[in-house]
Amino acid sequence: MKDFEMTQTQLDTLMEGMKPTPMIALQCGQGRSTQERANDAWNRLGKEMGFDHYTARPNGKGDRFFTAESTVCKGIAIGDSNFSGCDASAGDCPECGK
Repeated sequence: MKDFEMTQTQLDTLMEGMKPTPMIALQCGQGRSTQERANDAWNRLGKEMGFDHYTARPNGKGDRFFTAESTVCKGIAIGDSNFSGCDASAGDCPECGK
């Protein structure tokens, strides 16, 4: 587990993504639940910051601080289940963006 700190903007975006949305009378089917929207928001943040969103837990330091398991980018798929390496330093990886 690793400590992470999100920016205030990231926290605001996360909180906005978890707000309930009004049901539209003519909507076809059930809308996404608050839990599903929260999971989506954490998933986006996890991809952006490099952690597994299912492992995020508060660490008691404040709203912007949490612990989670880091994810390592497997790199670019080059075929036959092989991947080129990603050292997360060049800023051009199409998989993680680092």
